[in-house]
Amino acid sequence: MPDGGPVSINGDEDMPDQDQADVRLVLARLRQEHEDYDAAINAMIKTNCEALRIQRMKKKKLVIKDKMTQIEDQIIPDIIA
Repeated sequence: MPDGGPVSINGDEDMPDQDQADVRLVLARLRQEHEDYDAAINAMIKTNCEALRIQRMKKKKLVIKDKMTQIEDQIIPDIIA
């Protein structure tokens, strides 16, 4: 901490290898879950499922996308300084 500020975990160089591997594994699982929700939503639309159920599934899918974005922000270096 040269400037006395908080330590950033952005960027691969700041994160230990095992932690980085764990985070990437969580991200991969979330991506798969996001794809699964997408497939389920498309199937629900094709079978004329209730709009409310579809909307709930879309909301859950969006929550997963938000988690993915948070994790990606941790492991991808912040290029804009």
